[in-house]
Amino acid sequence: MRILGIDPGLRTTGFGVLDVEGSALRYVASGVIQTSSADIGNLPARLKILFDGICELKARYQPDSAVVEIVFVNVNPKATLLLGQARGACVTALVSCDLEVAEYTALQMKQAVAGHGRAAKEQVQAMVQRLLDLPSAPRPDAADALGLAITHAHAGRTIDRLHAAGLARSTNSMYRRTR
Repeated sequence: MRILGIDPGLRTTGFGVLDVEGSALRYVASGVIQTSSADIGNLPARLKILFDGICELKARYQPDSAVVEIVFVNVNPKATLLLGQARGACVTALVSCDLEVAEYTALQMKQAVAGHGRAAKEQVQAMVQRLLDLPSAPRPDAADALGLAITHAHAGRTIDRLHAAGLARSTNSMYRRTR
């Protein structure tokens, strides 16, 4: 199975692609989608760059599923709304490409990758590097996206088994799967 992880951001959206074979993870690619080519005040143009970039990733890497970070409200409401729109563009692009989309919080990803939910960016980068046996640490946005893919590779299988056995709730505030 191939998983595409997305760490949404209005200026920089990280992506990471992993192949999963049993419990083995294999790094495929990672990087960022930058919206700096559009005028900073032109929100629709920036959202289109994100949408088109996600569609290009789908075409290039042919993932079987995708995972996106769930965004929470932060101190600045305007920044939260803008980030929510960027996230919406990413999710919409994934769904328009007929990908199943799972969602995890940053806390869940950090817990799964680094062992505790308050891990610093550098800790996540180092653990992603170690878990995927990479020659160097990926940049922070790409590391978060790879961390989301790692989280889904492990937690997603367990949640799928629980759903199949009728033991999991259909919705959970910390994990969601959409289509």
